Amino acid sequence: MAIPSHARAVIIGGGVIGCSIAYHLGKLGWKDVVLLERKQLTCGTTWHAAGLIAQLRATQNMTRLAKYSQELYFDLEQETGVATGFKRNGSITVALTDERMEELRRSAAMARAFGVEVDEILPDDVTKRYPGLSLDNVVGGVWLPKDGQADPVNITQALAKGARNFGVKIIQGVKVTAIDQADGRVTGVMTNEGPITADYVVNAGGMWAREIGAMAGVAVPLHACEHFYIVTEAIEGLTPNLPVLRVPDECAYYKEDAGKMLLGAFEPNSKPWGMNGIPEDFEFDSLPEDFDHFEPILERAVERLPALATAGIQTFFNGPESFTPDDRYILGEAPELENFFVAAGFNSVGIQSAGGAGMALAEWMDTGNAPMDLWDVDIRRMMPFQANRSYLKTRVSETLGLLYADHFPYRQVESARDVRQSPVHDRLKVAGACFGETSGWERANWFLPSSEIAKGTVPAYEYSWKRQNWFDFSASEHKAVREKVGMFDMSSFGKIKIIGKDAEAVLQTIAANDVAVAPGKIVYTQFLNEAGHIEADVTITRLSSDEFLIVTPAATVRRDLHWINGHIPDTAHAIAIDVTVSESVLVVMGPQARDFLQPLIPQSLANDDFAFGTMQDIEIGHGIARAHRVTYVGELGWEIYVSADMSNHVFDTIMARAQDHPLQLCGLHALDSCRIEKAFRHFGHDISNEDHVLEAGLGFAVKETKPASKFGGMIGADAVKAKRNDGLDQRLMQFRLKDPDPLLYHNEAILRDGEIVGFLTSGNYGHHLGGAIGLGYVGCAKAGETAESQLQSHYQIDVAGQMVDADVSFKPMYDPKAEQVRL
Repeated sequence: MAIPSHARAVIIGGGVIGCSIAYHLGKLGWKDVVLLERKQLTCGTTWHAAGLIAQLRATQNMTRLAKYSQELYFDLEQETGVATGFKRNGSITVALTDERMEELRRSAAMARAFGVEVDEILPDDVTKRYPGLSLDNVVGGVWLPKDGQADPVNITQALAKGARNFGVKIIQGVKVTAIDQADGRVTGVMTNEGPITADYVVNAGGMWAREIGAMAGVAVPLHACEHFYIVTEAIEGLTPNLPVLRVPDECAYYKEDAGKMLLGAFEPNSKPWGMNGIPEDFEFDSLPEDFDHFEPILERAVERLPALATAGIQTFFNGPESFTPDDRYILGEAPELENFFVAAGFNSVGIQSAGGAGMALAEWMDTGNAPMDLWDVDIRRMMPFQANRSYLKTRVSETLGLLYADHFPYRQVESARDVRQSPVHDRLKVAGACFGETSGWERANWFLPSSEIAKGTVPAYEYSWKRQNWFDFSASEHKAVREKVGMFDMSSFGKIKIIGKDAEAVLQTIAANDVAVAPGKIVYTQFLNEAGHIEADVTITRLSSDEFLIVTPAATVRRDLHWINGHIPDTAHAIAIDVTVSESVLVVMGPQARDFLQPLIPQSLANDDFAFGTMQDIEIGHGIARAHRVTYVGELGWEIYVSADMSNHVFDTIMARAQDHPLQLCGLHALDSCRIEKAFRHFGHDISNEDHVLEAGLGFAVKETKPASKFGGMIGADAVKAKRNDGLDQRLMQFRLKDPDPLLYHNEAILRDGEIVGFLTSGNYGHHLGGAIGLGYVGCAKAGETAESQLQSHYQIDVAGQMVDADVSFKPMYDPKAEQVRL
């Protein structure tokens, strides 16, 4: 088939992901869609995928997409006549330790909240469903009856046939050699058969996606790893239609098919592949066997399923699959290039994810915005440095194995660390900091007390589902902030400057609050989409008449910059730039913050001179800085912004003052526990582009009646007005467990009068309030139900299968009148 000269959309890659996108674009009515495959459909990774289909994923929307995939594969057979081989034989995951069983119980509780059928099963129940399995060390497990397995190649062919039926052109044997662009927008592709101009280009290149992205100047952080499985000869007497079995404590999964057994592995230390590029002729290829690498998995598997001991091995397979730095796939419009979309890096869950991911990306392209909260997999969460080959090789050696590792709360990656550091990093390290990593930043999560350092104790995590080794240390930090004074290093804050004579007018359109304020004022606000849902949660400080500083979480700076740039009119005299690394941020918080800081700063910190919600230039030590009186912990305090070159001096000045007035160094865990007591929202957990700003309880920060700027009215204003008029469908509530012992993390089911009505969006321990705290949305029982009516019900939280009574509130349980911040 000859290539066309133009297409509305060109999809690069003919695996299951690319074919799903093609199918869904065609289903939406898109014409002139072309899929280009350099060799043959499925020839990269799809053809050798194990084909496991599971519904439950780590978050609600990932679960929604997986469930959608499953239903799609059912329907495709009837629609296209191509059998997908999908069967619902269920799945069992077995726990060999109490900690793993706690994880499975929490997963089961989460599944119930997400509407996924799941049952906790005892060891005897395991063998009833999986005859011949050894129960050595088995503590229990979970059974998901609607999971199953399918044929990856046939699924892809069915999607391809469905796409062709919608008019999509699928052309094999054509390789893309360049990505064309102009004025920040993709304009087409160059192929070995000639150019194709295009309005949209989708990179669904699988293992090749990083290199395809590089052609476009787009960072696509993924790397191939060797992935091993064996297929036995037919095993006499093997029970047919066995469930898919996962034994994560032994790094193994099992799939019965036609009387044979497939045994696969997610070993802790994997083998990256293709550092020097993937061979040009790679097509339906496998990699050399490495029996020594696989042997430990096989030895344990023979003990777990003794029938394997006498089974012949028909196939020892080693095939490459692509993995990302955080084990989550990459989806969405690249922030570097308009209309260039990416769907890649599926971390061995491509088959079960493809249907939903293809649907979501097609709708994203069609409407210009994600159809649901996809922040888990949004490409904008990735930092450009993460496409570095050396970084990826090191990191993916760990991430493959993390798929089956214990998913403990607060678990930190161990590889490819210390890439991004605050200027005061080394000083925090000496002070006993235990660092975590976010977006490459090393951030102090908690501090080891000096008494422990003196004993030679090393600040390191000891993971558990119970109270971890740092729990009491973080509690001390929390209490210091509530009762005295503490300091956080928040240099990783994302910082975006908008500069130009039209900066105010641009922000009046983008921001929900009114930013037409005097220089020195700080405005808390959200960016909304047209539905009134939240795209960003930020503070905006007016530095001067034509300069504003937007402060956002470290993980969302690229997302927010992309949103801003996408909404600056071409005629506007304004630019937005990322200035994150130019300044450190030292945050001093607590009722004694003023007493602590005032001797260091000649400018008055008194309420009358330095009001809450304002910024001033200050002198501190021998340096200069800006002090922002704002808080994320609910206490009196200041965020001190100081240029990177003076950061250590200012830090040392503050710590010298601590010799006269004690100061507690605090980590991010304490920051989070303080903010959740104050019911402050966290973007990506409590608020997202699926959450209406009024239902999130943030209507106070929205001024939808403010005058329109020269570039139009506020985005989302009509949706806010409509919601205020029509009433809320749900409300975000704060919960405190009445039993002080259980811990909350997030995704625990909320029960109202015994019925599941939602799940917690975030959770932590409230050391001041004396119990675990959670936030979560509760739907109105009937249209127009009042907040008072919602509060009158009996609420419980499902903590690993145990129903725990909870107090509820719409106002913050800590300092509901916000008196502490205005001391």
